[in-house]
Amino acid sequence: MRLKDLLKNILTKEELEIAPSGFDMIGDLAIIKLNEELKRKERKIAEQLLKLKQIKTVLKKEGKVENEFRVRKYKVIGGENTKETLHIEFGCRYKLNIETAYFSPRLGNERERITNQIKDGEKILVMFAGIGPYAIQIAKYRNVDIWGVEINPEGIKYFRENAKLNKVEKKIKIFEGDVRKIVSRWEDKFDQIIMPLPKDAETFLDVAKKVSKKNTIIHLYMFADSKEEAIEKISYDIEVVDCVECGGYSKSTSRYCIDFRFK
Repeated sequence: MRLKDLLKNILTKEELEIAPSGFDMIGDLAIIKLNEELKRKERKIAEQLLKLKQIKTVLKKEGKVENEFRVRKYKVIGGENTKETLHIEFGCRYKLNIETAYFSPRLGNERERITNQIKDGEKILVMFAGIGPYAIQIAKYRNVDIWGVEINPEGIKYFRENAKLNKVEKKIKIFEGDVRKIVSRWEDKFDQIIMPLPKDAETFLDVAKKVSKKNTIIHLYMFADSKEEAIEKISYDIEVVDCVECGGYSKSTSRYCIDFRFK
């Protein structure tokens, strides 16, 4: 059912035109973005969403994603007064508080795509690891040596908890702190490096290059208006293996993942 079909009995024709066409689900939380004009109807909108059995809490996005931890404020507009949930994806379970640690359910298929490219025996680095979805899914389904780095203390807290929750804590080395400071002092080299920070991740490519082997695959995420623009943002001489559009950011901008090797 489309969201507007769910709301057609409580909104006017004019209000339906500015209502969102969908919403995000993280665990049992429904997350919605509402125009200011619909503020007086937000409780009624939440009541309609709560009729769906899998939803226990409805939250409204507030403000923008502005800080280095990629988190924003949310307002509970219906259901249980909580911002913590347990999200299940491709057989993995992730506990998180959406207001203190970044997680995007829209990248679920992308995480599966990356996992399918990992081979047993490889050494993997996940920069900007967040609550651990890339590292944990890879560790769960591949026999690898995997390292994850995250700067957000709340992200690290959930990363460690989620590793135990999925029984892969012995397969992942977790590091707390700034990627540049931590990774730059390593002598280790990796077979594949995942960089799931879509804003400014390309500024860390010098760090990735330092810990790359001759044929290391880099999975770099960024926002761009086209695949061509995304590739052109990389200032190194590279061999592009693939470039995948993996979600919208605005009307003109999308999130892309460029899979490449340094030449």
